[in-house]
Amino acid sequence: MMSAEAVGAGMPTHVTLDDLAAMAAADENHRYELSPEGVLSVMPPADPDHAPLVSRMFAWFLANGYGPEQVVTDCGIDVGGGRVPDITVWAKDLPPRAARSSYAGTVGLLLAVEVVSRGSEVVDRIIKKTEYAKAGIPQYWFVERDSTTSVHRHVLNPDTAEYEQVPGGAQPLAWLLSTAPDIS
Repeated sequence: MMSAEAVGAGMPTHVTLDDLAAMAAADENHRYELSPEGVLSVMPPADPDHAPLVSRMFAWFLANGYGPEQVVTDCGIDVGGGRVPDITVWAKDLPPRAARSSYAGTVGLLLAVEVVSRGSEVVDRIIKKTEYAKAGIPQYWFVERDSTTSVHRHVLNPDTAEYEQVPGGAQPLAWLLSTAPDIS
Protein backbone atom coordinates (compact mmCIF):
# COMPACT_ATOMS: atom_id res chain seq x y z
CA MET A 1 0.00 0.00 0.00
CA MET A 2 1.25 3.45 -0.90
CA SER A 3 1.16 6.26 1.65
CA ALA A 4 -0.69 9.53 1.10
CA GLU A 5 2.66 11.34 1.19
CA ALA A 6 4.04 9.19 -1.64
CA VAL A 7 0.94 9.76 -3.81
CA GLY A 8 0.84 13.46 -2.99
CA ALA A 9 4.51 13.95 -3.85
CA GLY A 10 3.78 12.97 -7.46
CA MET A 11 0.68 15.13 -7.85
CA PRO A 12 0.88 18.43 -9.70
CA THR A 13 -0.16 21.49 -7.71
CA HIS A 14 -2.76 22.34 -10.37
CA VAL A 15 -4.30 19.42 -12.30
CA THR A 16 -4.95 20.15 -15.98
CA LEU A 17 -7.05 18.09 -18.40
CA ASP A 18 -3.82 16.73 -19.86
CA ASP A 19 -2.75 15.61 -16.35
CA LEU A 20 -6.17 14.05 -15.91
CA ALA A 21 -5.87 12.16 -19.20
CA ALA A 22 -2.41 10.91 -18.20
CA MET A 23 -3.72 9.68 -14.83
CA ALA A 24 -6.60 7.86 -16.53
CA ALA A 25 -4.26 6.28 -19.09
CA ALA A 26 -1.93 5.06 -16.33
CA ASP A 27 -4.73 3.59 -14.19
CA GLU A 28 -7.39 1.53 -15.89
CA ASN A 29 -8.92 0.56 -12.54
CA HIS A 30 -10.34 4.01 -11.75
CA ARG A 31 -12.25 6.81 -13.43
CA TYR A 32 -10.84 10.30 -13.06
CA GLU A 33 -12.85 13.50 -13.36
CA LEU A 34 -12.06 17.14 -12.69
CA SER A 35 -14.59 19.81 -11.77
CA PRO A 36 -14.28 23.28 -13.33
CA GLU A 37 -13.09 24.44 -9.89
CA GLY A 38 -10.21 21.95 -9.99
CA VAL A 39 -11.61 19.29 -7.64
CA LEU A 40 -10.21 15.90 -8.60
CA SER A 41 -12.51 12.87 -8.23
CA VAL A 42 -11.16 9.34 -8.35
CA MET A 43 -13.84 6.68 -8.59
CA PRO A 44 -13.72 2.89 -8.72
CA PRO A 45 -14.81 1.18 -11.92
CA ALA A 46 -18.53 0.78 -12.48
CA ASP A 47 -20.14 -2.17 -10.76
CA PRO A 48 -21.61 -5.10 -12.75
CA ASP A 49 -25.16 -3.64 -12.68
CA HIS A 50 -23.99 -0.39 -14.28
CA ALA A 51 -22.52 -1.71 -17.56
CA PRO A 52 -25.65 -3.53 -18.83
CA LEU A 53 -27.71 -0.35 -18.41
CA VAL A 54 -25.21 1.60 -20.49
CA SER A 55 -25.11 -1.21 -23.08
CA ARG A 56 -28.90 -1.34 -23.37
CA MET A 57 -29.13 2.39 -23.99
CA PHE A 58 -26.20 2.32 -26.43
CA ALA A 59 -27.85 -0.50 -28.41
CA TRP A 60 -31.20 1.39 -28.35
CA PHE A 61 -29.62 4.44 -29.95
CA LEU A 62 -27.91 2.30 -32.61
CA ALA A 63 -31.13 0.40 -33.34
CA ASN A 64 -32.89 3.73 -33.86
CA GLY A 65 -30.57 5.08 -36.54
CA TYR A 66 -27.78 6.74 -34.60
CA GLY A 67 -24.36 5.69 -35.85
CA PRO A 68 -21.42 4.55 -33.72
CA GLU A 69 -19.67 7.85 -34.44
CA GLN A 70 -22.65 9.64 -32.87
CA VAL A 71 -23.22 7.48 -29.77
CA VAL A 72 -20.08 7.20 -27.70
CA THR A 73 -19.49 5.64 -24.29
CA ASP A 74 -16.99 6.96 -21.75
CA CYS A 75 -15.91 9.94 -23.87
CA GLY A 76 -14.19 12.61 -21.80
CA ILE A 77 -15.70 16.05 -22.39
CA ASP A 78 -14.33 19.48 -21.54
CA VAL A 79 -16.94 21.38 -19.54
CA GLY A 80 -14.43 23.71 -17.92
CA GLY A 81 -13.16 20.59 -16.17
CA GLY A 82 -13.04 17.02 -17.41
CA ARG A 83 -16.14 14.86 -17.10
CA VAL A 84 -16.75 11.38 -18.51
CA PRO A 85 -20.47 10.76 -19.11
CA ASP A 86 -21.54 7.16 -19.54
CA ILE A 87 -23.02 7.96 -22.96
CA THR A 88 -22.77 10.98 -25.22
CA VAL A 89 -24.85 11.53 -28.37
CA TRP A 90 -23.42 13.81 -31.06
CA ALA A 91 -24.87 15.52 -34.15
CA LYS A 92 -24.53 13.42 -37.30
CA ASP A 93 -21.69 15.38 -38.88
CA LEU A 94 -20.12 16.60 -35.62
CA PRO A 95 -18.55 13.65 -33.79
CA PRO A 96 -16.38 14.27 -30.70
CA ARG A 97 -13.32 16.41 -31.39
CA ALA A 98 -10.50 17.31 -29.05
CA ALA A 99 -10.81 20.79 -27.58
CA ARG A 100 -8.08 22.36 -25.44
CA SER A 101 -6.75 18.93 -24.47
CA SER A 102 -7.47 15.32 -25.33
CA TYR A 103 -10.98 15.84 -23.94
CA ALA A 104 -13.72 16.53 -26.50
CA GLY A 105 -15.25 19.95 -26.78
CA THR A 106 -19.02 20.28 -26.66
CA VAL A 107 -19.55 21.41 -30.27
CA GLY A 108 -22.07 18.96 -31.71
CA LEU A 109 -22.83 17.35 -28.36
CA LEU A 110 -26.60 16.85 -28.13
CA LEU A 111 -26.97 14.69 -25.02
CA ALA A 112 -24.99 13.51 -22.01
CA VAL A 113 -26.26 10.48 -20.06
CA GLU A 114 -25.15 9.39 -16.61
CA VAL A 115 -26.13 6.18 -14.83
CA VAL A 116 -26.19 7.17 -11.17
CA SER A 117 -23.52 5.27 -9.29
CA ARG A 118 -23.46 4.52 -5.60
CA GLY A 119 -21.29 7.13 -3.97
CA SER A 120 -21.67 9.71 -6.74
CA GLU A 121 -25.40 10.40 -6.44
CA VAL A 122 -25.04 14.12 -5.69
CA VAL A 123 -22.44 14.59 -8.41
CA ASP A 124 -24.57 12.79 -11.04
CA ARG A 125 -27.93 14.33 -10.07
CA ILE A 126 -26.93 17.90 -9.24
CA ILE A 127 -23.33 18.92 -9.92
CA LYS A 128 -22.98 17.45 -13.42
CA LYS A 129 -26.45 18.72 -14.29
CA THR A 130 -25.30 22.26 -13.44
CA GLU A 131 -21.94 21.89 -15.23
CA TYR A 132 -23.52 20.44 -18.37
CA ALA A 133 -26.12 23.21 -18.48
CA LYS A 134 -23.42 25.85 -18.11
CA ALA A 135 -21.50 24.18 -20.97
CA GLY A 136 -24.63 24.47 -23.15
CA ILE A 137 -25.29 20.75 -23.68
CA PRO A 138 -28.89 20.67 -25.01
CA GLN A 139 -30.01 17.58 -23.07
CA TYR A 140 -28.97 15.75 -19.91
CA TRP A 141 -30.43 12.46 -18.74
CA PHE A 142 -29.60 10.56 -15.61
CA VAL A 143 -30.67 7.01 -14.90
CA GLU A 144 -31.58 6.03 -11.34
CA ARG A 145 -31.02 2.43 -10.34
CA ASP A 146 -34.30 2.23 -8.44
CA SER A 147 -37.12 -0.33 -8.71
CA THR A 148 -38.10 0.83 -12.23
CA THR A 149 -34.69 2.11 -13.39
CA SER A 150 -36.08 5.63 -13.83
CA VAL A 151 -34.75 7.89 -16.57
CA HIS A 152 -34.85 11.59 -15.71
CA ARG A 153 -34.68 13.58 -18.97
CA HIS A 154 -33.84 17.28 -18.95
CA VAL A 155 -33.78 19.84 -21.76
CA LEU A 156 -31.78 23.06 -21.63
CA ASN A 157 -33.91 26.20 -21.51
CA PRO A 158 -32.02 28.73 -23.66
CA ASP A 159 -33.54 31.67 -21.79
CA THR A 160 -32.42 30.57 -18.33
CA ALA A 161 -29.45 28.36 -19.31
CA GLU A 162 -30.83 25.77 -16.88
CA TYR A 163 -32.29 22.34 -17.43
CA GLU A 164 -36.01 21.70 -17.21
CA GLN A 165 -37.42 18.22 -16.77
CA VAL A 166 -39.19 16.82 -19.84
CA PRO A 167 -42.99 16.92 -19.39
CA GLY A 168 -44.28 13.72 -17.83
CA GLY A 169 -41.37 13.44 -15.41
CA ALA A 170 -39.14 10.44 -15.00
CA GLN A 171 -40.02 7.33 -16.98
CA PRO A 172 -38.98 3.70 -16.52
CA LEU A 173 -36.09 2.62 -18.73
CA ALA A 174 -38.28 -0.16 -20.18
CA TRP A 175 -40.75 2.48 -21.42
CA LEU A 176 -37.98 4.65 -22.87
CA LEU A 177 -36.45 1.71 -24.73
CA SER A 178 -39.83 0.98 -26.35
CA THR A 179 -39.93 4.47 -27.92
CA ALA A 180 -37.81 6.29 -30.49
CA PRO A 181 -35.12 8.64 -29.17
CA ASP A 182 -36.31 12.25 -28.99
CA ILE A 183 -33.12 14.25 -29.38
CA SER A 184 -32.99 17.38 -31.47
